[in-house]
Amino acid sequence: MRTFNKMVLSTLATAVGLVFSISVLAADITGAGATFPYAVYTKWAEAYQAATGNKVNYQGIGSSGGIKQIKAKTVDFGGTDAPLEEAELDAAKLVQVPTVMGGVTIVTNIPGIGSGKLKLDGNTAANIFRGAITKWNDPAITRLNPGVALPDLAITVANRSDGSGTTHVFTSYLAKQSLAFMREVGAGKTVNWPSNAVGGKGNPGVAANVQKIKGAIGYVDIADAMKNNMNFVALKNRAGNYIVPSQDAVADAAAGANFKVKGMAPDLLDQAHKNAWPITSATYVLAYEKSADAAKQKGVVDFISWSLNNGQKMAEELGFVALPANVVKMVEAEMKNIK
Repeated sequence: MRTFNKMVLSTLATAVGLVFSISVLAADITGAGATFPYAVYTKWAEAYQAATGNKVNYQGIGSSGGIKQIKAKTVDFGGTDAPLEEAELDAAKLVQVPTVMGGVTIVTNIPGIGSGKLKLDGNTAANIFRGAITKWNDPAITRLNPGVALPDLAITVANRSDGSGTTHVFTSYLAKQSLAFMREVGAGKTVNWPSNAVGGKGNPGVAANVQKIKGAIGYVDIADAMKNNMNFVALKNRAGNYIVPSQDAVADAAAGANFKVKGMAPDLLDQAHKNAWPITSATYVLAYEKSADAAKQKGVVDFISWSLNNGQKMAEELGFVALPANVVKMVEAEMKNIK
């Protein structure tokens, strides 16, 4: 009987230890930040929980909020479309890795002009978004669009009201096209928009403003534009071709990019490929190099690894572009710096 009791106690102890071990490994994790990847992160989290039982909660609060919260140690990982520089990563002891790629699109609400029917080049787009062009029938626009019946309609610029990595990507592109835009509006997560601008929170807020205001022009990610069936602008790329945003055009812009730089954040704007979408970027996860909570650190690594290896088709269905296979391997190697 004593032998039996010892065996029972030993089995129970092993079971308790196993349950404890599983609970530690299955710690829930939280993330916050960029709204650009919100749809794909929440989709990944749902599938990841179904496959592993582990929960991931991600809040889309904007890139500025995500950076602030990861630095304040109030979340387990942050999301940003505006990658941090090497010095900032080192100072905050953070690891930064890309997760998916996408494009920032220019969308309009001009009566009678459908998706892809309006052409803009970078300089003209910059002049619109800095408030120098205020009517749709302005000569600078009509010259690019012969035969298109442009209305005598005021332009309203729809912009992000929150600190935004999407804004950082978009304004960085426009600043490359126009010194006047850089001087008057700037490039960053928050900038000085013109007087004819109206702000909205998150990419969904900008999309909603464009949809409800006749004459509006704004910038949102491809996924939100597709989801809302919005009208795209055909934008002239560096090779001189007018391109409508698509997953293939984003992939062409990223072809050959060097992700081996610190922080894995190459400049994907205005690339030379003949079919490249000019406003292409990756979105990034920020995690701690080292944390006192080993279970949550492991949870972050497991979630990112699982998503990159199992969630790429989901990302593509939502309008994103998967990282190339060689870049996925580089991300997994970089995540070994997460202790």
